[in-house]
Amino acid sequence: MLSSLSLLGLIAYMFFSLGHAANSTIYNPIFPGFYPDPSCIFVPEKDNTFFCASSSFNAFPGIPIHASKDLQNWKLIGNALNRKEQLPRLAETNRSTSGIWAPTIRFHDDTFWVVTTLVDDDRPQADPSRWDNIIFKAKDPYDPASWSIATHFNLTGYDPEPFWDTDGKAYINAAHAWQVGPYIVQAQVDLNTGKLLTDWNIIWNGTGGLAPEGPHIYHKDGWYYLLAAEGGTGVDHMVTMARSKSLSGPFESYEHNPVLSNANTTSLFQTVGHSDVFQDQNENWWAVALSTRSGPEYLHYPMGRETVMTAVSWPADQFPVFTPISGEVSAWPFPGPSTNATISPDSVNSLAPEILTFSASTPLPAHFLHWRYPNPDHFAVSPPEHPNSLRLSPSNINLTALNGNYAGPGGQSFISRRQQHTLFNFSVDLDFSPAQLEEEAGVTAFLTQNHHLDMGIVLLPSRENSTALVPHIRFRGESYVPVPKEVVVPVPDEWRGKTLTLGIRVGNRTHFEFGVGVKGGQFTTVGVGGNEVVSWGFTGTLLGVYATNNGKGGTTPGYFSNWRYMPVAQLRE
Repeated sequence: MLSSLSLLGLIAYMFFSLGHAANSTIYNPIFPGFYPDPSCIFVPEKDNTFFCASSSFNAFPGIPIHASKDLQNWKLIGNALNRKEQLPRLAETNRSTSGIWAPTIRFHDDTFWVVTTLVDDDRPQADPSRWDNIIFKAKDPYDPASWSIATHFNLTGYDPEPFWDTDGKAYINAAHAWQVGPYIVQAQVDLNTGKLLTDWNIIWNGTGGLAPEGPHIYHKDGWYYLLAAEGGTGVDHMVTMARSKSLSGPFESYEHNPVLSNANTTSLFQTVGHSDVFQDQNENWWAVALSTRSGPEYLHYPMGRETVMTAVSWPADQFPVFTPISGEVSAWPFPGPSTNATISPDSVNSLAPEILTFSASTPLPAHFLHWRYPNPDHFAVSPPEHPNSLRLSPSNINLTALNGNYAGPGGQSFISRRQQHTLFNFSVDLDFSPAQLEEEAGVTAFLTQNHHLDMGIVLLPSRENSTALVPHIRFRGESYVPVPKEVVVPVPDEWRGKTLTLGIRVGNRTHFEFGVGVKGGQFTTVGVGGNEVVSWGFTGTLLGVYATNNGKGGTTPGYFSNWRYMPVAQLRE
């Protein structure tokens, strides 16, 4: 007997064979690295452009927005959450699973809408203060200042989406926090004020899978189709659907659910779920979803939950058929870009080799991230005392959590970019002359404050004379799983006072190699750590630099320059 996934593949093949040429190839993931919970739209009014939003949890700037003209070449055009004044409470969240969950992006009345939830995940499910549901809007998604300050609305739940019915009334569909049981709810809402115009009503209980979430409704052929994710966010994750002739239900589950999942397969791409579908200018349907490149072992996936894409066949009056997710997916012809159409020149192709000199005339790129809001006093680009460098003044806390997973009012001196390739080389040059005990500056592979591997230059007592402080190289990790043994060795005498190059190399699927050397000299391996340390939770690995006094009060800054992220390979099978 065919499995449900095999049957889905066979049906998809039949639809392709009945007149849809499979003459393009999707190379997954389309957004490698920490880009979970994708939501995408096609906007003909904006020069036939596709826009996608992703979750960001505690990372800032938050809610990254990608754009493309052809579904092949994507660029990061900015972040909907780009100023502290928009949502000050992000600074107050605790736990690594807190922050921005599952934004939905939509376009209506010449306005871009992003509806999402700020979660305080250290509070009980049924506590309304756990869920801060919010609306952002913008006329120009390419302009960071165009994105509004958050408008709040009352919902004990998460994963909201806006929906406009045929009469123009606006609704929000969402996942309700489980008090009696998990379910999908709906209310009419004034999106400009956040005022609820009706009570929340249950419209679907799902198919019986764990935690129905991420609802999206599509009106097609006189039906309202409701798509959701179920099964939790692990290897049982799946996409399910129901439909109704009425927006308010009752919704009837599809008899062949799930419509998309890689559960119980040997595919590298696992945890497939949390999907959104959209149509291009040629009336072809596409879907995005999240996935981890973990294989069924679910152990080594340092890039976390990534965005994948597939083709969808959606015959009239029927449920859609999704082509299963894999590293290479045969699909409809990609839509061609408009004549002379380009994405904003300020946008970023973060998959390209990256060499940054931190000149005074160049702002930090849009894909650079902090963990919650940064303390602006701790960062300076090309300071006068050390031009063409990034100065980090030390924070009192290091990269490990305070009180669970909290940055504290002083913030963390940490800046990073996503790991976006399976194999890569990352390095920076460091000028650092620590003067007080435990002053430290270095590089990190950082998942959350509870999960990271670090290597830094730190001032510690000499082994020969405990009253003398000398710089050391220190490699260590933090995680719920076993971390590599700490390595602490003195900086060689001949290296002291010189610019050092600190680097992270990844030459296989399972380990990070941390090393250091004099600039222009040989790379010396200091420590090796398994990436299961940062294969955890909802986010993905960030590669970056940090400076800290480890709570000892020091103020000596580190100067980082010649930032290099060099892709080596992207493994898809």
